[in-house]
Amino acid sequence: MNSQMRKGAIELCVLSLIQKEDWYGYDIIKKISECFPVTGDTIYPILRRLTKNQYLSTYTAPSPQGPKRKYYKITPTGRTHYEELKTEWLNLTHQVFEIIKED
Repeated sequence: MNSQMRKGAIELCVLSLIQKEDWYGYDIIKKISECFPVTGDTIYPILRRLTKNQYLSTYTAPSPQGPKRKYYKITPTGRTHYEELKTEWLNLTHQVFEIIKED
């Protein structure tokens, strides 16, 4: 898959997970990896960018084992961004399907 397309799809997946509940970075990687391979080298830059753009906020919480964990929480601006990305993705995939179904 084209890297730009993959990056956009992964960002949408990250936001989809976090808009339902707060997530710890490593758990995001594990969950998305159930569908397609991703690593921290892919996910953490997306999380940093989404946080920098104020789509996500962070907080730390105690961990059952080891040090405190950093959790990601969606902001109101992030919810709007997620809905816009989701609409764009659904429209795009529908339009692409309409073209390629003829094959």
